[in-house]
Formats: sequence, structure tokens, C-alpha cells
Amino acid sequence: MIQGFSVLLACQLAGEAAVRALALPLPGPVLGMALLFVALLARDRWSLWGRPPAFLREGAVEGAGRALLANLSLLFVPAGVGVIRNADVFSQHGVALAAALVVSTLLTLLVAVGAFRLVSRMMGDA
Repeated sequence: MIQGFSVLLACQLAGEAAVRALALPLPGPVLGMALLFVALLARDRWSLWGRPPAFLREGAVEGAGRALLANLSLLFVPAGVGVIRNADVFSQHGVALAAALVVSTLLTLLVAVGAFRLVSRMMGDA
């Protein structure tokens, strides 16, 4: 499991370093997640020809991911503390924040549906 967490943290670190070094307009963890995706795809391809490196063996990253998901509720504690700590901001701008949340959620859903329909048409399933 330590190997799995090490791979996850290394991918996040590589993403952060690349974003800062290249001044890319996206969050480092997003690029790190893309790097992890590529590494897992390479692992699956590599296993066709031989054994992948030990840190990418089947189940290493998956076990760490399951452990994180099992304790996901603990990751919301800092966000909850931040909300309580900034309660005065929420009381002053609560309506604007709620409107921003609702509008951004609806836009995200609409974009996701549009992307799904576009890909579905491109694949010839519609």
C-alpha cells in the first residue's frame, strides 16, 4: 500500500512541478491525475510483454485508492472547518455564493450532457 501511495503522491508532485515550471493554466493535481492515467495505461500494455515495474504492479495503486475512498469523509473535515471559520463571509455573501453554486452546477451538467451527446454521435450510437 505504501508503494501505491508513493505512486499517487509522485504523480501529483510531477503534475505540480510541470505546471509551475511550464506556467500551464491548469491545476497541478489534474495534470498529475493525467500522468497517473498514462502510467496505468502503460502498465496494462507493459503486462502484455512482460512484468511492469514493482511500483506499478496490479493492485498497488488500486489498494491505495480503495483506502482513500474508504476514508473520504475525513477529507471533508478541513473544508467544513474552513466554512465555519469564514461564516461571516457566508452570512454577507450567502445569496451570491448559493447562486454561483447553482448556476455552475447546472452549467457543468449541461456541458457534460452535450459532451456525451457529441461523443455518442461521433461513435455512431445515436
